[in-house]
Amino acid sequence: MTTDPQLLITLERRNRELEVLIEIGKALTSTLDLEGVLKLIMDQLSRLLKAQAWSLLLRDAESGELAFELAVSPAAERLKGLRLARGQGIAGWVAENGRPLLIPDVRIDGRFSDKIDRASAFVTRSVVCVPIKSRDCVLGVIELVNGPGEGVFTQADLQILATIADYAAIAIENARNFKRISELVITDDLTGLYNGRHLHALIDEEIERVRRFGGKLSLIFIDLDFFKKINDSRGHLVGSRTLAEIGQLIRGNIRKICKAARYGGDEFVIVLPNTGKSGAMTVATKLRELFREHEFRDEDGSPFNLTASFGLATYPDDARSKDDLIRLADQAMYRVKESTRDAVESA
Repeated sequence: MTTDPQLLITLERRNRELEVLIEIGKALTSTLDLEGVLKLIMDQLSRLLKAQAWSLLLRDAESGELAFELAVSPAAERLKGLRLARGQGIAGWVAENGRPLLIPDVRIDGRFSDKIDRASAFVTRSVVCVPIKSRDCVLGVIELVNGPGEGVFTQADLQILATIADYAAIAIENARNFKRISELVITDDLTGLYNGRHLHALIDEEIERVRRFGGKLSLIFIDLDFFKKINDSRGHLVGSRTLAEIGQLIRGNIRKICKAARYGGDEFVIVLPNTGKSGAMTVATKLRELFREHEFRDEDGSPFNLTASFGLATYPDDARSKDDLIRLADQAMYRVKESTRDAVESA
């Protein structure tokens, strides 16, 4: 009895594909760590599809730009974090149109951009690229460059790549949904800053870091001046919108490593890692001036201004514990509140 060699090759490929899809399915149910799941998916992909280079790019929902999240190529280090403008190149076209592309020779395709080749000293000849989609929303793309032996990719390659992209979409959605739920637990709905409960955990973490590695940690307490008058005279809708704007001003004018929280009512706290008293004073003074100069708006669009009282303290210079740090920064703020308001005072 003879067996068709081509049939055996086809069956072997199907078995490998099934094994890969099973492994990817297991990964999706085992962890919500996005980077870990995506890496496993791409590792499994490399078992099936041989290419000189492959990459997974995620799409920025606001700008539409594509950023290299994972890359395996001779120039992978230079690709990490590199961004493509909206619609740029083959990957950009796929992201914008939500349709896959199989291009045997990029030199005769007008959608090809050599930006990445120039940045990575790589030569692209053939490409297969598929969108990562969830409910008609493109989350990113997976792109393979130059088939084995610099050969071209096939429709079978495109089909399995599209299937794996569906798994990647599930992984991304699962991780993002988990992140959103986690953020709801620790975030203040109105301002988008951390809530007071989570603030204590943040301070504990930073104090432990200082104890282990040295350095300083500063805390800024902020209380809005005469905020009750805004609620009473302009209404609670204006008051809520004002608090939301304060949250935006704080978030947009502190370093990424700093953490800000709405402590309650019209009080805010900023945690400044690796920051001594002088640095904290600079941040507080900058925010005081921003608050004073910012034009808030009434229901009828008429502008009004708002000031705040600031108090700060530094660990371990002023305090030896979290409770002491909070208390001293709070007391410094109240000294301002009871005297001039619209000022900054240190413990």
